[in-house]
Amino acid sequence: MRTQGFSQQAETRFHSYLDQIGGFLRDKRQRASFAMYAAGLLGEGNRKSMEPMAARLSGDPEKAGAIHHKFMHFLGTKAWQDGPIRSLAAHYAVGEMERHEPITTWVLDDTGFLKQGTHSPGVQRQYTGSIGKRTNCQIGVSLVLANSIAEVPVDFKLYIPQSWADDPKRCKQAHIPDDVGYCAKWELALDMVETAVDSGLPHGVVLADSAYGTVAAFREQLDSHGLLYAVDVKSNVIVRRVGAGGTLGEPMTVMRLGRRLKSKFRKSTWREGSKASLSSRFARVRVVVGADDHSPQDSQWLVIEWPLGEDAPDHFVLSTLPKTISIKEMVRTIKNRWRVERSYEDLKGQLGLDHYEGRSFIGWHHHVTVALVCYAFLVAELARSFPPSASWTCPHCSFAHAA
Repeated sequence: MRTQGFSQQAETRFHSYLDQIGGFLRDKRQRASFAMYAAGLLGEGNRKSMEPMAARLSGDPEKAGAIHHKFMHFLGTKAWQDGPIRSLAAHYAVGEMERHEPITTWVLDDTGFLKQGTHSPGVQRQYTGSIGKRTNCQIGVSLVLANSIAEVPVDFKLYIPQSWADDPKRCKQAHIPDDVGYCAKWELALDMVETAVDSGLPHGVVLADSAYGTVAAFREQLDSHGLLYAVDVKSNVIVRRVGAGGTLGEPMTVMRLGRRLKSKFRKSTWREGSKASLSSRFARVRVVVGADDHSPQDSQWLVIEWPLGEDAPDHFVLSTLPKTISIKEMVRTIKNRWRVERSYEDLKGQLGLDHYEGRSFIGWHHHVTVALVCYAFLVAELARSFPPSASWTCPHCSFAHAA
């Protein structure tokens, strides 16, 4: 089967890659369905749900129904597992990325999958950063690994709200397994971190927004896995400043401490944007978290951002990065969290991540797995081509160049 837009060399590598994945599938029919579904996600067409992909792949309207049925059975079956396939894809992409430089960051975040009905697993009115408001959607939590060359999403989990977990009949209709109950988003994120650590993926500094970073148990678990972090926290988190000789100041919110440091903020630039340099004002201090006494060994960095012209600080980050790191390097690391948005844009815009229209928990995860497999291959091809040729005006913006 030819894959749209691939060179002959890339086509050969793609089939070899699928052969590796085939080792985790039960039989020849599953392997053929996986390959066909992947070809559909990688192919042309604005809509990449099962029915339109089947129509495009069939080449004959009379055969489209059979392919659609094959896709439904392939995504709906419990006969193959997502985890081993996702792990293989992650190592495949990361291996090529690390030929150039080590993985530097792990980004944990979530994104919305907009829905109109009420039957898709996990759907309800809830906030999603995808459009910046509450809407009817599903939420998927993800882990993305990155270096300066590329970023690759390695795992995704569907968030099941409490309202769903408390309704066994509704869960059964959506084929949600009995052992899947309510887990907070930060708990889903930690599950993926543990899986990534256990699979031997190279460590990076963990980045996450305040919905994750504010939770003390989340930060503690990252510590227990030996992972450094630089995570956002909410403005009301209580800290104590570490002074000379390890003395601790009075407990106060990070907002109040930021205001007290008003004269300490300095401009730092972290990236050259398409139109201008991206910069803001930052200050940092060593703190311990909470109102109780702690030993100085428990201290960490608090980095505060106060943009010029604003009335107050608006961004607070707790970090276990080394004491010797420069603030410029810290800021560049913290601001790398934008890389997850780029991966979402490519997954949704190029590979139909959010186009699954089934009502099955298993089907959603299987669809996402194939999308992650395709993304990982394209990232590996991009890494093989790095540095890009002069004709590449935006190497991260289009997968067409990678193929």
